[in-house]
Amino acid sequence: MIATTAFSRRLITKQYQLCRSPILVKRTSSNTTSTDAVKEAAIKADIGKSFTERNPFLFQLGVATAKTSAADIMVQVVVEKKKIDELDLKRNAIFVVFGFAYLGGFQYWLMVTKFRKWFPTRERFSKLSLGEKMKDTAGMIDALKMVAFDVCIHLPLIYFPAYYTCKEVVTGTSWNPIDWVKDGCTKYWGNKEEDLTAMIKLWGPSDCIQFSMPIHISMPFRHMVSFFWTAYVSFTRGSVNDDEEGISTLKRRLSVSGDSA
Repeated sequence: MIATTAFSRRLITKQYQLCRSPILVKRTSSNTTSTDAVKEAAIKADIGKSFTERNPFLFQLGVATAKTSAADIMVQVVVEKKKIDELDLKRNAIFVVFGFAYLGGFQYWLMVTKFRKWFPTRERFSKLSLGEKMKDTAGMIDALKMVAFDVCIHLPLIYFPAYYTCKEVVTGTSWNPIDWVKDGCTKYWGNKEEDLTAMIKLWGPSDCIQFSMPIHISMPFRHMVSFFWTAYVSFTRGSVNDDEEGISTLKRRLSVSGDSA
């Protein structure tokens, strides 16, 4: 019993001495120093980044909302020769809501969050130089796929119906969401030929540039191009009277084709 107790004491003493070993203390200190150095480097790297890089979503959300409203105001003042007190604020509200919710919110989720998953080379390809991009076949194929998705699926099947529906929410007389969608899509269908032609002419070339740019500036770039697109939409589709004319044209076409009584 006494021998066992003495052996246990010696074992505990050795373990204590081992724990106090300079080698282990040095290793622990080295690991702590290394971790602190990594954290410090990360903080310095983050400080060195611009606001756009550190807050890509918030930055492009602000740009999308502000430029959409500004484009409509520019058209009303410069093109339509309205005074400040004559501005159609209800019409401008359409663009503010749409710019914030759809262009700043949904489009970011689609073109940044989802595109990263659907097109694996997106982020890597965007960081390459022009010469390296020309040699990256997989990256160029994914970029072309993104352009095709935007022009053939996103804009005609999601963007335009969403815009016209949003317009009905703000200017429509009904409180029924089904009516918003129905009336909005009816007006879109009446304008589809002109809208889609203009869309392809602008967004086809623009997308080729956007989807080769670094992600944190690709969406602000899109919003800047969208300023001119919004001005076009504001001028051609902003007023309620234009919608009424579009519906009349659609009814006449349906009547001639025999699809309407």
